[in-house]
Parts: sequence; C-alpha cells; structure tokens
Amino acid sequence: MEEIRVRSWTELNDQLYDASYNEQIGRIRSPHVFRGVSCATYPLTTSLHRLGGDFARMEQHLLRNFRKYAPREYRASDSVWNWLALGQHHGLPTRLLDWTFSPQVAMHFATARLEQFARDGVIWMVDFGAVHARLPAPLLAEMEAEQANVFTVEMLQRRSQTLEQFDALDGETFALFFEPPSLDERIVNQYAAFAVMSSPEAAMGDWLAAHPDLYRRIVIPAELKWEIRDKLDQANVTERVLFPGLDGLSAWLRRYYSPRGEIPLPDERHP
Repeated sequence: MEEIRVRSWTELNDQLYDASYNEQIGRIRSPHVFRGVSCATYPLTTSLHRLGGDFARMEQHLLRNFRKYAPREYRASDSVWNWLALGQHHGLPTRLLDWTFSPQVAMHFATARLEQFARDGVIWMVDFGAVHARLPAPLLAEMEAEQANVFTVEMLQRRSQTLEQFDALDGETFALFFEPPSLDERIVNQYAAFAVMSSPEAAMGDWLAAHPDLYRRIVIPAELKWEIRDKLDQANVTERVLFPGLDGLSAWLRRYYSPRGEIPLPDERHP
C-alpha cells in the first residue's frame, strides 16, 4: 500500500490524476475509483457492519422488509441488485460501500465536515481494473462478453439472482465495483459507484490490506483543508450540486457561511 501525504492543491490533483492516461485509446481514462473521508483514521466499514451485533444474519431481514414495505412505485424491477442500490441510496444498512469515479467529488467528501477540520482527511484510490482481474470466472466472462470494465445491476443479475448465489461464486473472498442505476440526480451528480464484497462479514479495508498493490491513500493534512474546500466551492463542487434539493442547499449554505476559526476536535465516536 502506498500512502502519500500531499502538501498543496497542485500536488493533490497530480496524485489523483496519476496513471490516468490510457495509451490504448489515447485518452485520459482513470482506472481508479475514489472515496473521500474526513478523518484519515476512519476504517472502510459498511453501514451493515456499523449496525453491530449479528449484522451478517440481519442482512436478509433488512432487505426483505425493505422490499416488503417500499412504496409501490419502486417495484418496477425485482432484482436484488436494484433493491440493494436503492436501499443504500436511502440509508438502509447494506454491505455496499459508496465510491465515486470523480476525484473532485472525493475531495468534497474529505472536506465537507467542518467539525473534522482539525484532523487529516484521506482519499482512497483503488484500481478497479486490477480488482476485477481477481474475479471468479463467471464474472470475468460477463465483463468480457459486455466489453465492460465495471458492472451494471443487469450484468450482476445475469450471474447471480440472489446474494447467496453471489457469495458462492468463488471459494475465496472477492470484491467488485458496479455503477448503480440512475435513481435520481444525486446518483448522477456524484458519479457514483458501489463496492460489494462476496460476504456480508468481509471488510473491504481488510481485503485491500491483503492486496496492497491495488490501492493507495492520499492523505490531506488538516492545514490544507480550507484551501481545498474554498477552491471546490468556487468550482461549484458543493452540497447544492451533489445533493439536489432543499436539504443539500441548506447544508451548503450552513457550511459556506460558517466562520473560519478554531474548530474543536470532535469526540472519538465513529461517524
């Protein structure tokens, strides 16, 4: 694993766009997905893990009841992958982890929480092509047939109609990335991707630690956060755009008009 502590806005951008040139097509097409976190010590844990208790056994109950009680307009597709994406999008504890294909969106999430400005942030960069090269044969065949480099929910549905089938595709734990359906403007504007592990108990942070060649961590020093935040605001990478609606607008205005000053350290509870 490579960990780089940047010292400037320019160095941050250089690192996030490093190795983005695709010689085969002669274009800038990064093979990375990104996840911005406001505190560099926070682990890569899913909302299902954070539920606590016997969380793995709760997965099927959460999803079953979410499908049962969801409003009728959401029942157009009965794919488990559509339901997982919809649940993650609306706060249901799931085994999915949010990522983005946009370095700027990752920068936003690393600098959006003013109460964390006294702490270093971090952006995780994962080579999704290298991750997918480790997939079991049926999933590799699906990607080759579609000539794709990330999955869609339709591709996943063709190879596994249930999470139990997905988990049984290989004897070894694996990870993959897929693009969620365009449920609303928020998904589109955040250029979202979801990571999913082949077991509800598997932690992506642990899996990546066992494969250090697949990722790097770009650490953003606390003293650099204000500059990054202000430049993102000027570039219109804000809550107003990433969370369309009155909630996002209010969150942007609250943060934008907060005075700069000594931000107290938060307590040590996990976010």
